[in-house]
Amino acid sequence: MKIAKVEQSSFMLPNRLTLLQFFMAVMLLYLLFMSFEIPLVFKASVSTEKGTTFGFTLPMPLLLEEEPEEQPFRVPNGSKLQKVSTLSFNESFNIDKNGEFSELHKAAKHAWVVGKKLWEEVEAGEVKVSNFASNFENENQKKNKNSSDSCPNSISLSGFEFRENFKGLLVLPCGLTLWSHVTIVGTPRWAHAERDPKIAVLREGDDAVMVSQFMMELQGLKAVENEEPPRILHFNPRLKGDWSGKPVIEQNTCYRMQWGTALRCEGWKSRADEETVDGQVKCEKWIRDDDSRSEEWRATWWLNRLIGRKKQVPIDWPYPFVEEKLFVMTVSAGLEGYHVSVDGRHVTSFPYRTGFALEDATGLSINGDVDVHSIFAASLPASHPSFAPQVHLELLPRWKAPPLHNVNIELFIGILSAGNHFAERMAVRKSWMQHKLIKSSRVVARFFLALHARKDINVDIKKEAEYFGDIIIVPYMDHYDLVVLKTIAICEYGIRSVAAKYIMKCDDDTFVRVDAIISEARKVQSDRSLYIGNMNYHHSPLRHGKWAVTYEEWVEEEYPTYANGPGYIVSSDIARFIVSDFEKHILKLFKMEDVSMGMWVEQFNSTRPVEYVHSLKFCQFGCIDDYYTAHYQSPRQMTCMWDKLQIQGKPLCCNMR
Repeated sequence: MKIAKVEQSSFMLPNRLTLLQFFMAVMLLYLLFMSFEIPLVFKASVSTEKGTTFGFTLPMPLLLEEEPEEQPFRVPNGSKLQKVSTLSFNESFNIDKNGEFSELHKAAKHAWVVGKKLWEEVEAGEVKVSNFASNFENENQKKNKNSSDSCPNSISLSGFEFRENFKGLLVLPCGLTLWSHVTIVGTPRWAHAERDPKIAVLREGDDAVMVSQFMMELQGLKAVENEEPPRILHFNPRLKGDWSGKPVIEQNTCYRMQWGTALRCEGWKSRADEETVDGQVKCEKWIRDDDSRSEEWRATWWLNRLIGRKKQVPIDWPYPFVEEKLFVMTVSAGLEGYHVSVDGRHVTSFPYRTGFALEDATGLSINGDVDVHSIFAASLPASHPSFAPQVHLELLPRWKAPPLHNVNIELFIGILSAGNHFAERMAVRKSWMQHKLIKSSRVVARFFLALHARKDINVDIKKEAEYFGDIIIVPYMDHYDLVVLKTIAICEYGIRSVAAKYIMKCDDDTFVRVDAIISEARKVQSDRSLYIGNMNYHHSPLRHGKWAVTYEEWVEEEYPTYANGPGYIVSSDIARFIVSDFEKHILKLFKMEDVSMGMWVEQFNSTRPVEYVHSLKFCQFGCIDDYYTAHYQSPRQMTCMWDKLQIQGKPLCCNMR
């Protein structure tokens, strides 16, 4: 027995030594591993030290040398990303040596200096205003002390009061409600000679045409600076006709200065198979000088003659508006649309369009060739729409940006917005930002805002950013020609703060199908540089008009190939190239940000091939079914499109505004 124990002891001793040696070898490998790991973590921490609140709390996974530099990394769970862009603007606004784009650089530098001062005041708490939820609340409390004054049941004005005191715009403080109606008494003026090509189409040899027309509009609140207010109902009688040469009434809506599809009434009654509005036809018939040649007449005259029917004298009505003849026009709000009657006879009906509600019609405008004698609005809402509680309902945790989980971020979406576009941002938060890919942090979306001239709006922006966690403030004074700076900030954030594989830029009135966008990007080989969007090829600069570009701004006759601004995608290597050149002060800036991106991609393409992917499904104007992105979508359209995606499972438009 003793011999057996000795043999067993001598047998186990080598095993213990082997285990000890194995353990020591593992420890040695671990120490070698950590000696390479620690410098990488330290380097990553230093590289983001500019950010005020962003930093790594956990070590990054070791990147292998053969992996591409733009490979996405894992974001530590619960990381708190910065609210202010860390892109350095102050030294990057130097004027180019060749003098190119000098005016734009000067404007950018001035905007940064002013914006920096404004932001410092906000950060220091020097601007004392109430928050964006209570601003309206306080005003509403004052108005509720006398609700009859704030929301009158009826409004009556003489023509003199309308012209002199209201300057042609009657304020409807609480909008309209079901069966509200507005009656206008007026007289169209005599036609006048018109040479403006925007109004009259001149025939060859004609010096002018005779024009008599006026516009009655139900308008919404002006939400965006430098833009006209939305037209909820545009009613435009053209007494002398237009390109058709016959008297016509045209109706339409306009949102973000983009007109919808016009409804034209030209004297023919709407087809029997066309949809009605509260049982009323969209267009009534009136006498035309070519009635004898109408399709209806040609289709029935031979039958009447065959059966011996005597000619009946129909009750025909003339065109409802006559020069220098008094008219009484009433616009009423029905269940399905607006109805217009003139001198007691129904003339047109205009169906409601999805983008607007009755309470949005807070103004009545009349201008053109008409003299208004009186206006009477009645059956108006007795109480103000309860906006303040709606604000509180919107401030719910469910609309906050989700935490960044420990996953690779495949796509970063930078959304261009403005300080006073709270309604647009809420619509995006409630619609496509609720996509499961964003909720799971596989896709990250952030709004990019510059500072506003009004200090109270800047305070609201800061509080909104702190609450929702999805706003990045670019510290310069907002200006339309400097939108390009936000695009650069999007690229910088996408490659440094989240290190996404793809970076997308869109606007806050763009609806994005997140899954379709990623699928489109994945079609390109992962090792290829890509530029995806609705491409413009051989596009020439406009030299006249609102969007004119001077030869000093752009000397060439064509722009480089570029994707339309409402929505496009670039790979991270292109974004890294843009940020690098910007920080080296060699990146050329142009006031049209989408053209700028095309210019930068073209420059990148000279050193490394870029795959350009063109698709009309990145809609520039409005929406098409099976879209990838849809532009010029109102807040109501955003939620409508999201509902259709969720309920019907199809990418369908809500085109009617």
